[in-house]
Amino acid sequence: MPTAVPERSAGLPEDGTRPVRTTSTGRPRTLPRGVARAAASIGALAVCQAVLMIGIGFLITGPAKHVWPMTAEDGVNRGLERLRTSTLTTLSSIGSELGNTGTVIGVTLAACLALIFIPRLPMWRQVSFLALGVALQSLVFLVITIAVDRQRPDVHRLDGSLPTSSYTSGHTGAATAVYGGLAVLVLSRVRSPWRRVLAALLLLLPVLVALSRLYRGMHHPTDVAGGMINGALSLLIVGHALLRDGRVSAPAALPEVPRAALAERLPGRVAVIVNPTTVDESARDELRRVLAQHDHHEPVFIETTAADPGGGQTAQALDEGAALVVVCGGDGTVRAAADRLAGSGVPLAVVPFGTGNLLARNLGLPLTPAEALDAALGGAPRVIDLARVEGDGLPATHFAVMSGVGLDAAMMTYAEEHDRAKAMLGWPAYVLAAPKAMRGPRMSLSVRLDGGRPLRRTARMVLVGNTGELQGGLRLIPDARPDDGALDLLILDPQGAGGWLRTVSALLRRKGDGEQGDGQPEFRTFRRAEFTFDAPEPREIDGDPVGTGTRLSVEVVPGALTVLVPNRES
Repeated sequence: MPTAVPERSAGLPEDGTRPVRTTSTGRPRTLPRGVARAAASIGALAVCQAVLMIGIGFLITGPAKHVWPMTAEDGVNRGLERLRTSTLTTLSSIGSELGNTGTVIGVTLAACLALIFIPRLPMWRQVSFLALGVALQSLVFLVITIAVDRQRPDVHRLDGSLPTSSYTSGHTGAATAVYGGLAVLVLSRVRSPWRRVLAALLLLLPVLVALSRLYRGMHHPTDVAGGMINGALSLLIVGHALLRDGRVSAPAALPEVPRAALAERLPGRVAVIVNPTTVDESARDELRRVLAQHDHHEPVFIETTAADPGGGQTAQALDEGAALVVVCGGDGTVRAAADRLAGSGVPLAVVPFGTGNLLARNLGLPLTPAEALDAALGGAPRVIDLARVEGDGLPATHFAVMSGVGLDAAMMTYAEEHDRAKAMLGWPAYVLAAPKAMRGPRMSLSVRLDGGRPLRRTARMVLVGNTGELQGGLRLIPDARPDDGALDLLILDPQGAGGWLRTVSALLRRKGDGEQGDGQPEFRTFRRAEFTFDAPEPREIDGDPVGTGTRLSVEVVPGALTVLVPNRES
């Protein structure tokens, strides 16, 4: 049986209130959460980064030493030495200085101070991204130079002998980390139409530093290439841990629920459905504070169980008269709650605590739990569609995001079998499962759309989407919208390496048509679809594997769910 957790607990004052920690301005302080997970992710991936870079270093100084392009490096260095002029030497000195330790520290410090003091609200996540990205690059660089002993080029070196190894280029790595990090922040935070030009200029600076270090005889070409890779990997690792929880674009103009219809409902009883394995007591305190700020003072917390991921708890909340259901968990918990809320009119506030958090992303919510709840409660109620799905061995249920058969379902099944990697890495664990999943055979199927004639297809993956956006802002199904009264179908059937390249290119360019062929994605829109597979295939619903089967039927349920979404101007 689900357990209700009352608001009061031991240690509270007699009136049941909780002391609220505030800033000097009196505003409640939102305590950071997930620091340990972020640190573990950065630490684990940093070790992999160091091992990779050291392995490359051993390769180019050992077995590949006499293989092109290493055999051509000396010629490149001597050719640059012959090109030296007083003007180029002066310019290279300036370029080299852009990656010098003092310059990099100064630029990083100035940028971090600007991010803290210039905006109305400090961007601590962005500050941490830039500072940790530069620091991680430096740390891995030091480890590399200790492990890999490579002599500098046999030419006249304009900067004299340095105590560190030639591999990798510390100047180039540091420049890649600081200027590349600034480019990422410009693209993600600046709204000016010139942001792409500014980002491109920032990305040119590491290239200038690399060319300067080569010209000055300080590194081989593979050394500066290694520096760029080291800096880029540092940004990627820290960005995955800190920036993947940022805000994404909200869908434009979801149908609004009339305020009058909810005026009496929203101030009423609030049920908070929580997954106890991911939502600890400190996180619940954060949620209580945010709810209190929006005049919800007596929330009832109901815990999910291994046997019931959220459906029974939501039904209990409705039976007890909940006027608002807050669901704290991943897409599986949200889906179970949405299934019970379908058609009830009771609003759902999504608080992301999972791996993918795809519904939260597609609703434009921040992916930090307290911020997401604050944005939802401060936003507006909207109605979105759900999809009703059933099949052999699969009772009828609803999903809010996507359901797939084939490759994606196999990836999620393999990721679920390795819970530790999934907990540490988050959604990239699904990517790591891709090679194993791709070894499976292609599937043959028949699909009937809206009662039309059956279509025969072979495929690696069949995906039905109510929404289209994945992690990182990638819109896998470009035309999918949660409020258009229709669902979208994507069929992928790449063959060989060339087919995969064409498929990925088409998806990145958001191109496809209604016909399959030559590795191109096939997109279709429908209201009801019936799939029949020649052999049992793995299936998933909103990221949860649901076993294999040979049949699946999916139908849109327009306007079935009321959700709270941020105001578009916020």
